[in-house]
Amino acid sequence: MNKTIAVIRGDGIGPEIVNEAIKVLDVIAEKHGHNFTYVDADMGGCAIDKYGDPLPRHELDKCLAADSVLLGAVGGPKWDSVAGNMRPEKGLLRIRAGMGVYSNNRPAKIWPQLAKASPLKPEIVEKGIDFIIVRELIGGIYFGEHKTYEQGEKISEDVMKYSESEIERIGRIGFETARKRRKKLCSVEKSNVLDTSRLWKAVMHRLAEEYPDVELSDMLVDNCAMQIVKNPAQFDVIVTENMFGDILSDEASMITGSIGMIPSSSLGATSNGLYEPIHGSAPDIAGKDIANPIGTILSAAMMLRYSFDMPKEADEIENAVGKVLSEGYRTADIMSAEEGLKPAKCSEMGGLICRAIKN
Repeated sequence: MNKTIAVIRGDGIGPEIVNEAIKVLDVIAEKHGHNFTYVDADMGGCAIDKYGDPLPRHELDKCLAADSVLLGAVGGPKWDSVAGNMRPEKGLLRIRAGMGVYSNNRPAKIWPQLAKASPLKPEIVEKGIDFIIVRELIGGIYFGEHKTYEQGEKISEDVMKYSESEIERIGRIGFETARKRRKKLCSVEKSNVLDTSRLWKAVMHRLAEEYPDVELSDMLVDNCAMQIVKNPAQFDVIVTENMFGDILSDEASMITGSIGMIPSSSLGATSNGLYEPIHGSAPDIAGKDIANPIGTILSAAMMLRYSFDMPKEADEIENAVGKVLSEGYRTADIMSAEEGLKPAKCSEMGGLICRAIKN
């Protein structure tokens, strides 16, 4: 099978971790007779330096023409003084909107080999951590009107807006995802305060009539934040709006032991998805070959599974990651005082996973 992958290496550790994911994809391609063609695209700080724009149209066009997009990370303090509408992170908002990827799916799963790395009590971890947060990605307050003006003093406004159709399409993703798992869906909002949340809740309950096999529950976002650390085993699939999902998914990643282990997929109406680890560009460790590439490698596995219909190949990558962790290899972020662990650099971890796939 021939596939074109737009590769956004980005800033900070982005190029390092993307390189390791490409190594893994190349091993998969060779083993299964696929051909992956990589097209480099610039976004973020590197695009600002090169073009004066965090995502020029010609770079977005490369992503739209590809079968899917693999992204490392963008941003860093180097661009802190750039005007707000030209910051590296604006590239992320633009590519999500440009690709029409309205559903971000972030798994929160603890690998048994890393159970001791979770900050939660052992008795909580033992119950299991395995849920997915389905986050609406191109609506809400991040995409509403933003303005700052003078009225005796400076006043800033950020508008949160949602339509029924926007809520319905992400709600369906939540229900369909739950159907493929344990058939439990928790809708998270702030309906005791926000009109958008009251509309969200009403649409979700209307949709529930079409999915009688899925158990729908409602939870206020502040309670959900507490429950994720108190009893994460209660969750199967969480569906929520953009800002709430941004915060909750970052919280959920930390209870699994390391943010460096978590992949994500962003999909819309087509199979052309955006795949990236959930961590940032970590400029303080860039170029030191100590970053954890596993989140990016697992994002590549998600690409194979959800965009390329290659579940067997995706399984092989995930199984290889598990094998390498079981052998005791750890990058700096997941290293502990546990006996028998072996330190591995970023480039070494990618090589170890490639070896496990071949064997």
